[in-house]
Amino acid sequence: MTDSTAGADMASENGDPRAVLTAVGALEDSEIRIAEAGLALAAMDRQRSVPESYHEHLAAIDAEMQKTAAELDCSAADDKGLANRATTLGKVLAGNFSYQGDRVTYDDLQNANLMRVIDRRKGLPVALAILYIHAARSQGWAIEGVNFPGHFVVRLHNAGKALILDPFAGGEPCTTADLRRKLKAAAGEKAELQPEHYAAVGNRDILLRLENNLKIRLIQEGDLEKAAAALDRMLLIAPKHAPLYREAGLIQARLGNLNAARAALERFLEISDNDSQRHHVARLIQDLGQQLN
Repeated sequence: MTDSTAGADMASENGDPRAVLTAVGALEDSEIRIAEAGLALAAMDRQRSVPESYHEHLAAIDAEMQKTAAELDCSAADDKGLANRATTLGKVLAGNFSYQGDRVTYDDLQNANLMRVIDRRKGLPVALAILYIHAARSQGWAIEGVNFPGHFVVRLHNAGKALILDPFAGGEPCTTADLRRKLKAAAGEKAELQPEHYAAVGNRDILLRLENNLKIRLIQEGDLEKAAAALDRMLLIAPKHAPLYREAGLIQARLGNLNAARAALERFLEISDNDSQRHHVARLIQDLGQQLN
């Protein structure tokens, strides 16, 4: 399936966010249109379809990107072209559309819902990163998420060179010293940069990371019903991700939904290759069976 075919499939399901996410679950990672999938996650969280205004907003970002990229001459295959592309992203998203990181109410659940991020023009690093990725790819530019701990960033490529940008800080480029400071702020003064901190993150994992922020906060607040719903959304887009079934089963068991818990745990056993967890889950399923009998 080509990117255009995948996009058409997702667009055809815009009225039904569950159908969009189910379609995402069947796509290759490179075929996922990340902003549209993020809007579907947000719509399911709010139990509604995605209003057309949000798709129009993404189109407006695309148009501003095209205009600004032409003004700044981003076509050069050199360091200047890369710098101009980074400047364009910041100028459009942080400048024209006023997107910024929410430093005041960082843990607000709205910061992990892409529709509310668009409404409020602020959010978590990973939510803002989705918009930066969408904006760059609308121009055919190479960009990816970066597996940086505690503070999501993106990496923009051009002509064999790359810049790491911080969407939470208006798309500012990050030096190695900047990243070291961010790491120590997130993981402690003894933490040091490691190669894995620069690893690329695929579209599916970015969406999971976005939704995981929501799930963690809901669990901390004791709202297991909504946390279970978040896991359901995560499983729609990552139906082969075994650990999610285990977590879903444990939460459903805590909620007293024993049949749902057993179904999730049995699915975990079917697809997981973690022997130690498989043994533990098998015992949990036995315990659940005794409670159901």
